[in-house]
Amino acid sequence: MASRFQASVLVASPLYPNSIAWSDENLIAVACGRLVTILNPALPFGPRGLIKVPSTEPFPIGVIQKEELLSSCLLPTCLSRDRDPYVRSISWSPLGMAPNAGCLLAISTTEGRVKIYRAPFCDYSAEWIAVMDVSDLLHDYLANANYHVSEIPSAEFSDFVTEQRRANNPANSGHKMELKRKRLHSSGMMIPCSNKSSKTLREKSSCPTNSNDIELASDMNAEQEQGSPREQEFPLVSVNKDESYQKVSKSHGRSTRKKIESPTLPLIGADQYASRSAMLSSLVIAWSPLLQFPSASCSQVQNSATCFSLLAIGGKSGKISCWKVHAQECYSIEHGNVSPDATVVGIFQAHSSWVTAIGWALLTTDSSHPQVLLSTGSSNGSVKIWLAHSSELLKSSEVNSSPFILLKEIINPDSIPVSVLSLTTPVRSPHRQLLAVGKGSGSFEVWIHEQHNCNFERIGSYEAHDHAVTGLAWAFDGCCLYSCSEDNFVRSWMFDRNTLFEVPIPSAIPSQRGLIDVPNVFHSCFGVAVSPGNLVMAMVRSFDSYVLNPMYQARSQKAAVEFLWMVGQRSDISSTQKFNCEAFSGVSEEVLAWWKSNILWSLQQYECFVKPLVMWDIIAALLAINQSAPHFVDDLLIEWLSSSFMESRSKLSREKVLADFSQRLSKLTSRHLHLLNVICRRVILSDIKADLGTMCENQEEQVMFWMDLLSTSERELRERLVSINFACSSLISHNDANMSPSGYWYPSGLAQMEQWVGRDQVRDQLRLLVPQAHLYEKRLDSCDRVKEENCPYCSASVPFESPEVAYCEGANSNGNVGQRHKLVRCAVSMQICPTTPLWYCICCHRRASKLAPEPLFTMVEYPENFNSLAGSSLRVASKPLCPFCGILLQRHQPEFLLSTVPV
Repeated sequence: MASRFQASVLVASPLYPNSIAWSDENLIAVACGRLVTILNPALPFGPRGLIKVPSTEPFPIGVIQKEELLSSCLLPTCLSRDRDPYVRSISWSPLGMAPNAGCLLAISTTEGRVKIYRAPFCDYSAEWIAVMDVSDLLHDYLANANYHVSEIPSAEFSDFVTEQRRANNPANSGHKMELKRKRLHSSGMMIPCSNKSSKTLREKSSCPTNSNDIELASDMNAEQEQGSPREQEFPLVSVNKDESYQKVSKSHGRSTRKKIESPTLPLIGADQYASRSAMLSSLVIAWSPLLQFPSASCSQVQNSATCFSLLAIGGKSGKISCWKVHAQECYSIEHGNVSPDATVVGIFQAHSSWVTAIGWALLTTDSSHPQVLLSTGSSNGSVKIWLAHSSELLKSSEVNSSPFILLKEIINPDSIPVSVLSLTTPVRSPHRQLLAVGKGSGSFEVWIHEQHNCNFERIGSYEAHDHAVTGLAWAFDGCCLYSCSEDNFVRSWMFDRNTLFEVPIPSAIPSQRGLIDVPNVFHSCFGVAVSPGNLVMAMVRSFDSYVLNPMYQARSQKAAVEFLWMVGQRSDISSTQKFNCEAFSGVSEEVLAWWKSNILWSLQQYECFVKPLVMWDIIAALLAINQSAPHFVDDLLIEWLSSSFMESRSKLSREKVLADFSQRLSKLTSRHLHLLNVICRRVILSDIKADLGTMCENQEEQVMFWMDLLSTSERELRERLVSINFACSSLISHNDANMSPSGYWYPSGLAQMEQWVGRDQVRDQLRLLVPQAHLYEKRLDSCDRVKEENCPYCSASVPFESPEVAYCEGANSNGNVGQRHKLVRCAVSMQICPTTPLWYCICCHRRASKLAPEPLFTMVEYPENFNSLAGSSLRVASKPLCPFCGILLQRHQPEFLLSTVPV
């Protein structure tokens, strides 16, 4: 296996497949036993986030007879001795779901609970905050419907007992010993002990045993110590008219009476109890890509939100519940106690046994009719592919109905359980989906879905591993597939011309070899994930405790997350493309050619403004290569500018690029300018101080070239931002009654922008917009057109000298001038930033109190007429993106707390 370039040690070991997930904001979550550890790949030894899985109270399902305790459908519940819950499945949401526009993290535990967490961006804590308990919502939904969802026959529950539960089942024990070992289980199951008490319970309970007429109450728990006498092992449950009491046994044989807060639970059968318990026991979760609908299609529904993600939850009953979670309408870094809005889309029977794997893929990017593909795997080996109707996704479905239709069912004749799934839609082939299915036997299959004829073709089955496949991940737009297994192997596969080949994992970058002091004694691999730019692969592996030092290492080092470079990954077997690369440091020309090809491919993927700008792996790769071959990085970036910016098929000279860049500024998209700014700041000028004005005269020719590009690009973006503000000011003045609601963008800082236009060299088109805004100056109070600014510390006057910083004139005291305060101006409005928490850009280190308009980031060129662009700006909620870098803004965190590093 190729050498890692960095690793991070974990204090707990993972237990289940897909124990690692990489978010769209460049955070890594690892499920480690009772904990979930959140890492920043840019700082693997830095601060971390943490989620502790608490023990929760069981659901109030109902009461069963003591004689039914030994029913086959209840054996998995009765034989379970897991007192502490473990993390079974994790999944990151798309960007924009959290209150700060970040990602939410969904967690499923061995108790069957599903919760959603957010980052503590305003709590100054390392522990993440729970914002929603989806399991409670599911229980309330089913309880209000009186469990009208068709229940599972008890015969099907015999297949739900896994090998671990079979090992805990004392097959040779007698009936008497079995009964003696039973205790009231934490699942909420109540057991009347005598016929008399059962009769009393039935008489005093007004709820019949029919599940359609049962009304569930809150939970009743029984606590019993191991030293209790035998006649109290199944405590009696008596019901009074005014209150309910449960008799529980304490230590030393003493009994107390514990008041129960709820009325009695209904008496149900063992089959009903097992069926309902399976409905509420979640196993695997997965978020869908972000779905956006136009406003016209959402006018018929009550919720006007047009952007949401689907959370699919598979359980032991074989059912899948799908939840629609809306994105935040407005974002804030001061208030985090905002719960997401979630509604049920549908609950449907997907399989006849446990749902063990779920995968999503966007079928089409058409915003008017978005469609998603859902793939599900089961413990009986079957795999099903479902299609979601776009019109039905906007509605809340009734019980036993859903917006999903079955497209394909793959039946495995050997009934080997499905352990993992990986589904993707290549950008180069948007009408084709690739599905990889990992099994418990160590093999995996690859399928292709052709959208035009709805045909599913099996490419092949591959005996890749000796043990269960625990991770599958597509990379490089479906050209590469990475697999890992409990046999501690990670393999790389190349998909070319409908054929899969195994290829070696590429070696590390020379300057990054041998830098990690982590033991290389691993036992099993429990997951693999790929970075947003596809240039880095992360895997989580558990240590072999028998090899580690028992005194020092084995106590604190249970597992590790390893990072491998995929920069040199060959992504095309039949490629004949050649690059003019000079070998260095023992790296061959062929490897250098793939380095250049993959980095250029990754940069081209970010030219689409729909993809979030998270370039950490690209920046890290360029910086690592730059240590050994700076000329290679410079030639690569010049070639990127020539092809993407100048639209030249051949590489241009540095002088030619700089001469033509100013002429093509108006034709470049805002995303191109954002990419250029990030590359300039974080790669070429990473070692230079932020004060560029004092550094220009003493720099080399190469640095001067990139600094000129950076200043020109930022001036162009600022001019576009100011133009949108002035164009929208006249529209708002005519529509004061229809002012944009909270969270929506509106122009501000027009007085400061006007002074900047008078000082700088701008287009004549922008200068013409300023007099037009003066015509409506008296009615622009809502636009915050304030010329005079005062210092927030000493109330002194603050003149406008620069759009970046300002200096107050100082407080006059006894005729003397006081201290002049250096103030920061908002990167969006050019106004002085208040003393409240501000949005912060980790790339250019600018701060903002206002958010930039959405059209600034989607602009394909400098428009000739801003009226149409201005109208769309007022109807779109602002996203916290840096106007000069395009990356996600965040709240500036102390160094001892976890924060995202997209670049």
